[in-house]
Amino acid sequence: MIYFDNAATSFYKPKQVKKAVQNAIDFYTANPGRSGHKLAQMVAEEVFNVREKLKDFFNATNYELIFTKNCTEALNIAILGTLKSGDHVITTTYEHNSVLRPLEHLKNIGVEVTVLDCNLSDFCYNFEHHLKPNTKLVVTTMVSNVTGEICCVDKVSKICKKHNIKYLIDGAQASGHIEINLEKIDADYFAFAGHKGLLSLTGVGGLFVKDLKGVNPIIFGGTGTNSINLVQPSDEIEGFESGTLPSISIISLGAGVDFLSKNLKNIIKKEQLLSKYLINSLKQLDFIEVYSKEDSVNVVSFNIKDFDSMMVANLLNEKFKICVRSGLQCAPLTHKKLKTVETGAIRVSIDFNNTKEEIDYLIYALTKIFNG
Repeated sequence: MIYFDNAATSFYKPKQVKKAVQNAIDFYTANPGRSGHKLAQMVAEEVFNVREKLKDFFNATNYELIFTKNCTEALNIAILGTLKSGDHVITTTYEHNSVLRPLEHLKNIGVEVTVLDCNLSDFCYNFEHHLKPNTKLVVTTMVSNVTGEICCVDKVSKICKKHNIKYLIDGAQASGHIEINLEKIDADYFAFAGHKGLLSLTGVGGLFVKDLKGVNPIIFGGTGTNSINLVQPSDEIEGFESGTLPSISIISLGAGVDFLSKNLKNIIKKEQLLSKYLINSLKQLDFIEVYSKEDSVNVVSFNIKDFDSMMVANLLNEKFKICVRSGLQCAPLTHKKLKTVETGAIRVSIDFNNTKEEIDYLIYALTKIFNG
């Protein structure tokens, strides 16, 4: 199989990750932060070490890091734990349902939501005009999971700081594919997934938080601390990590970050070259409509004109053994903007293990499908 679905989850896992997983299964399966025995302490130390590695990787020394089971949970903590009735939030048409659905839910309790229909690269020039006295939060993706377009997060953050408004970034598609310096960006929240560009197992994500006092827990339960108190703690990391942590997945994430720390510049260079090659190759086909720009990050969406995307994806899978994503990619407003709600779109998402030869074979397959 040729795997072009890395925006859903990365297929390739480095040897270091596989080795770390096996080692964790053998030696680190006790419950961290719960028991006081040596094995539990060993796992807790490993979890602490991974937390510190991630802070270094994202240059997030002044942030707290909450481990979650995925990026969706991280986004929900930041959104549901920040907003209340009477608040106003601004977001974009490029958001994943992990942002749009929590916001839609909050409308029912009196939160006002403004969704701006502009390009991500232009959002920083548009949203300030829509701020209100009750605006409490701005939410944007860093990289669109449909088009690969990049948001001007640095400028958005500066404007939010000027108005004392919190800023949440969805980094699911950006992490591991571009360099991210959170101290420089200075957003209040940054959510990420482990199993995509960071090359971990599924089951772990995270939320970087500038100030824990500004967000409330949304999941309640055992934290391993102050168990006599029935009130959920909210002034420490443990209060946001109720229940048993996915320690093996966390350890795999640490190994993925180790691999990326040594190879990120070469990975970025190769992925950028492959993305441009893919887009240019698609644009040479007059029966293809491309929705991504040349500077898109790893994610390229397109359609064969007058073909349903799911049918094309099924043919790529069954006849050519090529894995892609079709449909709406959990981003319905993006597809409304692209006018592809009825057909969906074919999404090719690459990583550093893909090759030009695989892209050439995709182009060949698309041509064969179009010609019947």
